[in-house]
Amino acid sequence: MALTAFTSRLGLGQGRIRPQRATPASGEYLFVLGDEEPGRRFELAPGDFAEVTQAVDVTGVDLVRTALRLRVPPGAPAGLAWEASLVVDGVKYARCLGRSSRERLVADMAANVSKLSGVHTVGVRLELVSS
Repeated sequence: MALTAFTSRLGLGQGRIRPQRATPASGEYLFVLGDEEPGRRFELAPGDFAEVTQAVDVTGVDLVRTALRLRVPPGAPAGLAWEASLVVDGVKYARCLGRSSRERLVADMAANVSKLSGVHTVGVRLELVSS
């Protein structure tokens, strides 16, 4: 696997880790898209993204939901923002923007999957977009 801005430190500050600066109340591990360590910088372009997905049987399910914390480091170039989205089979069903030097709590992001049935790929994507 080629190392990228999102895979160069898996297990240390990226990927499935226990956050370095805080332990979640639930005690669960979190998936970090980007890097947990402040000051780590990478060359990224609009459209670059990372995501975590899993196969889910959505038969009889109306909504797929997620709660997330979107923290954008300071110094993001003007005109760019991080977009967190809930994706089903690669299609964005819900999204929110995070701007430079801000943290945003998204208590309930939902995707309406009531018209789908069977197993689909559901995930959370973090993408650099033009704002």
